[in-house]
Amino acid sequence: MPSDVGKPFHAREFATLTTRVQQEIERRILTAEIKAGERIGEAALAESLGVSRGPVREAMRGLERAGLVEINANRGAIVRSIGLDEVAGLYALRGAIFALACECVARRRTDAILAKLLDQVVGMEEAVANDALDTYYRMNVEFHATILELSGNARARSTYEGIVKEMHLFRRRGLSKVPNIASSLAEHRTIIEAIDRGDPAAAREAGRYHVEQGCKRFLGTLGAAGGESAQETSAEPAASDRMTG
Repeated sequence: MPSDVGKPFHAREFATLTTRVQQEIERRILTAEIKAGERIGEAALAESLGVSRGPVREAMRGLERAGLVEINANRGAIVRSIGLDEVAGLYALRGAIFALACECVARRRTDAILAKLLDQVVGMEEAVANDALDTYYRMNVEFHATILELSGNARARSTYEGIVKEMHLFRRRGLSKVPNIASSLAEHRTIIEAIDRGDPAAAREAGRYHVEQGCKRFLGTLGAAGGESAQETSAEPAASDRMTG
């Protein structure tokens, strides 16, 4: 087993290593290499990462704070499983934060901000026209992230990102298509138009409505899949299985 015994202690190096270890474990969780409900063995994980157990233990504490794992005194660290009720609650929180971010961006509106957001929306529309759903999903995530970044509210941004990560703990069987994608695109345009007018109230409502409708679209896909309640994990959720909006 790897050991740091005999090596000089450098707090900065330890902190950097812990961060890198946490990022790698987080990646494995979010891509379901480590599945929901699975126990994470510190020793085995440290061995696979080529580090001692110290950084792994610290990384687990960080992941617990992020809501991705639960640490039990008897069972150790376990990847969280979340159900539909919690997903709906996370959508509500996400909608409130995104609405605030849209309002802030409208207040800070500049030609450069508008051009950046328009470029992303056009890119999403082109991706859909070309049936490139993976590209659409990636650009949709980037659009939302850009709104949060441009809002100037760092705390809102970090909280939003944490919520999105938690939502990835919910896994479903792949579905045949992304539903009502035209509606999602239209909602993006409505947000842009409110920001362009410099209308904070309209931008806030457009952002809230967009996430609310995204929740309804997502829940609708679950019903279309037959109303099954069991969670299913996969190496990477298909574009049709991702929670957009």
